[in-house]
Amino acid sequence: MKKSLVLILFSLQLMAQNNDKYLTPYEKGNGNQTATYAETIAYFKMLDNSFETIQMVPMGLTDSGEPLHIVIFDPQKNFDFKAIHKNRAVLLLNNGIHPGEPDGIDATMMLYRDLATGKLKAPDNTVIVNIPIYNIGGALNRNSHTRANQNGPESYGFRGNARNYDLNRDFLKSDTKNSRSFAEIFQKVNPDVFIDNHVSNGADYQYTFTYIATHHQKLGGELGPYFKNDMLPAILADMKKHGTEATPYVNIHDQKPDGGFEQFMDYPRYSTGYASMFNTIGSMPETHMLKDYAPRVKVTYDYMVASIVYIEKNYKKIKQLRADNLKNYQPGMKYTLLWELDKTKVTQLEFLGYEGDYKTSEISGKPRLYYDRSKPFKKNVPYYQEYSPVKEVTIPEAYIVPKSWWNAIELLNLNGVDMQPLDRDMEIEVESYRITDYKTSSNAYEGHYPHNSTKVSVKTEKVQFHKGDFIISTKQPNVKYLLETLEPEAPDSYFNWNFFDAILQQKEYFSAYVFEDTAAKLLKDDPKLKAALEKKKQEDKAFAESGEAQLDWIYRQSVYYEKSYLQYPVYRKMK
Repeated sequence: MKKSLVLILFSLQLMAQNNDKYLTPYEKGNGNQTATYAETIAYFKMLDNSFETIQMVPMGLTDSGEPLHIVIFDPQKNFDFKAIHKNRAVLLLNNGIHPGEPDGIDATMMLYRDLATGKLKAPDNTVIVNIPIYNIGGALNRNSHTRANQNGPESYGFRGNARNYDLNRDFLKSDTKNSRSFAEIFQKVNPDVFIDNHVSNGADYQYTFTYIATHHQKLGGELGPYFKNDMLPAILADMKKHGTEATPYVNIHDQKPDGGFEQFMDYPRYSTGYASMFNTIGSMPETHMLKDYAPRVKVTYDYMVASIVYIEKNYKKIKQLRADNLKNYQPGMKYTLLWELDKTKVTQLEFLGYEGDYKTSEISGKPRLYYDRSKPFKKNVPYYQEYSPVKEVTIPEAYIVPKSWWNAIELLNLNGVDMQPLDRDMEIEVESYRITDYKTSSNAYEGHYPHNSTKVSVKTEKVQFHKGDFIISTKQPNVKYLLETLEPEAPDSYFNWNFFDAILQQKEYFSAYVFEDTAAKLLKDDPKLKAALEKKKQEDKAFAESGEAQLDWIYRQSVYYEKSYLQYPVYRKMK
């Protein structure tokens, strides 16, 4: 009897030691502390060493000089993604893109531990992959003050990466090594569902959990409505059943939400907008910055668990809808480049808020907004989800990119685009664009002075291409990436991100005292040109009074005017 009691006590001691071994740094703290980068990587390495169902793999470098890692959980112990995708789904989790928003870092460590130890039922048909900390440079720049509005944790990382880029604006332009390594990971993993964990800024309200969902119209086809009407409501209902209320991301700042708000349109610069280009369902949990840290970590954990449960039950449907969605992006079909919020379409959203009002600022003596937490309310507010197309383009059969534009070609290749080099010089009939107008930001934004409001003129012509130039068929899974990057009027196009700025500057011009004689001969030899000049002078008084303007106009109509100026160097081969 005594011997049996000793054995029981020894077993309990071993169990306690084993449980302590797998406590995360967050769980060992006071509930208001988050793991450092070193602690996070060490923890996942420990899980990798302890469980055959977990594998940690170093991937490409980041601007900090440290590599990104992916950590794979698969109860079948199969870490070959080509084999996985034949009959199972993949969920990709991204954490620490803004390391001052670390909730997902701590929640994911607990999630993997609980799946590996059996505390959570492991899914049979869903493989889970996570990037432990995406912004490593920001995580290493640890402090306690840069999130001035946030309630915990005690210390955390910085929003900018090692080169001060906001990585959640860099997914398309890929100025950072982080983003380029992410593209490699994304193409390797090819996730069916993607979750990027964040913490919100903005108004005050009762919710601990809000979310940005990939916009259903951007996802397109039946995939978008399925996510909006079936998948997301089911996940949120599961959370509500376990005590967590949720609302869409409150897309306002320094205003009261009573007047309503709109669904965030996640363009390709953002993580979920990037995922959408590859028909991947994406969401961005945004826990509320003013809530205590421990409840924020809990609801982030709960959202990931609810998502896994849903994917496990519906993985075949999700994978089929992703595959079917490509049918909506075929040559000759229309694709929307620009959207505008449709204020005529509004739903009433039940919202749990706090009464907001204005009082006199102790700083300025002017009115300032405040929320009264002693006055919670539950009422309907307007919610705008629908957008209307304002610019559409016909999908070409192929794009042609001259090999000289290696900066674009490099990113296309990195993002899994299939490109075929021409095997000989040849003339091809194409649609070509000339840039007719654009605006440029007067302030630096994420390392650029990006363009906007871009306009083009279109003409069909035969263009001489050369061996090694790339022809890129749109009949491929990454067609949406092609459209969003190569169409210059798209908001996050390569053109708008300054990839082709060299075409915006003339390289040759004329000396007026020489070209005067050349221009006179051009008018003498070409009566139509002379008539056009006279007509323009009649219609435009300022032009008629400017010899300089008239000489420049003749130059622009002549063979001497350089063809490359404002000529967009990507061409469209139509069906």
